[in-house]
Amino acid sequence: MDYDIVAGVGPNKVLVVGAGKSGLAVARFCASRGAQVTISDQRGPNELGSAMRDHALRGAAWELGGHVLETFTSADLIVLSPGVPELDEVKAARARGIHITGEVELASRFIQAPIVAITGTNGKSTVTALAGEIAMHTGRPTFVGGNLGTPLISCIGTPAASVKGIVVVELSSFQLETCETLKPLAAALLNLTPDHLDRYEDLNAYGAAKLRIALRMGNEALVVNRDDPFFYEATKDRWNKYYYSTRQRVDRGGFVDGAELVLALDEGEERYPTAEMNLIGRHNQGNALAALLLLRASGLATPAQARAGLKKFQPLPHRMQLVGEKRGVRYYDDSKATNVDSVVAGLDGFPVPFALIAGGRHKGGSYAPLAAALRANPCRGVVLIGEAADKIARTIAENPPAVRAKSMEDAIVQATAMVGAGGAVVLSPACSSYDMFDNYEHRGRVFQAAVESL
Repeated sequence: MDYDIVAGVGPNKVLVVGAGKSGLAVARFCASRGAQVTISDQRGPNELGSAMRDHALRGAAWELGGHVLETFTSADLIVLSPGVPELDEVKAARARGIHITGEVELASRFIQAPIVAITGTNGKSTVTALAGEIAMHTGRPTFVGGNLGTPLISCIGTPAASVKGIVVVELSSFQLETCETLKPLAAALLNLTPDHLDRYEDLNAYGAAKLRIALRMGNEALVVNRDDPFFYEATKDRWNKYYYSTRQRVDRGGFVDGAELVLALDEGEERYPTAEMNLIGRHNQGNALAALLLLRASGLATPAQARAGLKKFQPLPHRMQLVGEKRGVRYYDDSKATNVDSVVAGLDGFPVPFALIAGGRHKGGSYAPLAAALRANPCRGVVLIGEAADKIARTIAENPPAVRAKSMEDAIVQATAMVGAGGAVVLSPACSSYDMFDNYEHRGRVFQAAVESL
């Protein structure tokens, strides 16, 4: 489609559906290009007060408290925010031939820089941030964002979006649903575990949305987790692949060899000492391999630049983040681990004895994989909090020992007593936070404050 609609040509009508961070960024961009913008959201004015006072949107029309069919069917372009379902109004507009897209697809039309894109169920924020750290060590202007936080469209007009820049973007399945022409120079498929099944028919449908990241890729570098059965099978016969694994050697890609991460590239082998990383756990070795491959297989970074970025990178907040050490015990905040699979990945290969703090609001599914992971790694005990405590305790069945705590402060005291100097206390809940906290970030902040007060 001709995107002159946002090039200041004519009184073109753009409808932005959803007034979240992404939608408002799209609205500002289109308004700056001379488009006639309408913002439609089911929320009311009281919930969107500050956004409605945005000076950059003073000429936009606001349609709040619900959607109007005529607004959809009379638009020239509709931009859906991530997560907006297939509304009846959207179906009607599509039937009339109105073009419907998303923020990432729209933004990609205006970016000249090579794009490095990352998707997967778990770990994508860490890989995105680490790939961005490596990209910054190249000296080229770099943008890091997308689903990670800053909308991709925000980088348009910056040096990072020019041919001399690098754009590193985390993409969710929701964002990828509307991507048609996006063509990354390098992309990563990290893993696929059950999630968002309230939106997708089954795991295959969810995985198909993730695979759209490679829809238009040919000789560009596609980095794939060899240990993930879905993505391995789906990519075997297509694309220019670089596999990575934390469990086996690969001929082309990356693997772990003792205390080193090894890249097996066409031009030779490269080794990166894991002792130089500030990341812990087998899953983070995989994350590091993915980030290294994205920048090295694409040729965007040299080995020295990749190593410098890997050494400098610090874990993202609430993602197995070391937040303190008291009397020889280390405290890790992994509050972002809100499902069982992410906790299992984080504990796999944990290097020292630990006590786990888990629990919260149950999200469905079984805790059996968590119990197995605790028995396979040096877990000294579990402290359970929140509504799911009894359910988790029944699955663990006192192997390892489990106790209850009424507060985060109490949980830390009990967990500390379970491990001695040289051990660790890990908050990795496997549950949502909403029974006791506002969100996972609030939960992590309470954990950190309690550690500080020890």
